[in-house]
Amino acid sequence: MNTTTESQQTIQILHDQDTNLFIWADAFLMDRKAQGLSPATIGFYKEKLTYFLYYCEGKLIRNIPQLTANDIRGFMLSLEDSGHNPGGCHSFYRVIRVFLNWWENELEPVGWKNPMRNLKAPKVALEPLEPAKIETIQALLETCKSGNYYDDRDRAIIMVLADTGLRASEFLSVDLNNIDPIKGMITVLKTKSKKFRHVFLGKKTRKALRKYLNHKKDCEGPLWTHKNNDRLEYLGLRAIIRKRSLIAKVKVPSIHSFRRFFALECLRNGMDIFSLQVLMGHSDLQILKRYLKQTDGDIRAAHNEAGPIDNIK
Repeated sequence: MNTTTESQQTIQILHDQDTNLFIWADAFLMDRKAQGLSPATIGFYKEKLTYFLYYCEGKLIRNIPQLTANDIRGFMLSLEDSGHNPGGCHSFYRVIRVFLNWWENELEPVGWKNPMRNLKAPKVALEPLEPAKIETIQALLETCKSGNYYDDRDRAIIMVLADTGLRASEFLSVDLNNIDPIKGMITVLKTKSKKFRHVFLGKKTRKALRKYLNHKKDCEGPLWTHKNNDRLEYLGLRAIIRKRSLIAKVKVPSIHSFRRFFALECLRNGMDIFSLQVLMGHSDLQILKRYLKQTDGDIRAAHNEAGPIDNIK
């Protein structure tokens, strides 16, 4: 092999590495970590990108400039054919868009047209999310009456979840020094947006929380713990709700359904939507809409209250 041929092959290898999908996907994930995104978000990006990259490899697409809008359309159609729902397809679209936009900003490639510019996002029906039922919450609380550590803890857990609308990760991250059980305020430091916010507790929830705190000797450390004072984690929280549901003989609610319950009940009880948005830590009202599963009765009551003709004096 002559020197010229070797040089040409080296240039080609460098070119391939400069635009290689797998290499840049790894770089993208490193950048997301450097941005301080949560492990769950990093895992979400990695899962979706890996699926997409193996599809590309099957189509012999190894470098970013090879990608066309039709290639990505083909991928999206393959997701539908393999049984992914519209929400799942939309999540792949978002990840690919973020990845290719990031690569374009990083390299500023001359003459390359980002294929995402010609693609519209797949439509997703904005279906409301099912909240926990108030009858279910009452039934769960009925199982927590003995006054021992576990009953007082579990009662406080159920009431704080339903009275704050906290995400599971936010709820579990709260420390003892983040709460004011007298004023009924919790400072949430580990939020999805990375910006702290305050949530508040009603009188009944404050009372339940103080009763649980009477069992604790320490003034620092995690709020929600096992009896040995180890921080409660997500699987432990799910196990508590599942156990209480079995005792109460009710369908097991998801942890997130307590958040939906909070949103809907606040709306029904007259809270304005902008205050609700702040309490829930949403940056976009569009996201909040999915939580507001209003019934025909809610809409009828709203009309009875504000219908224009009946309000004419």
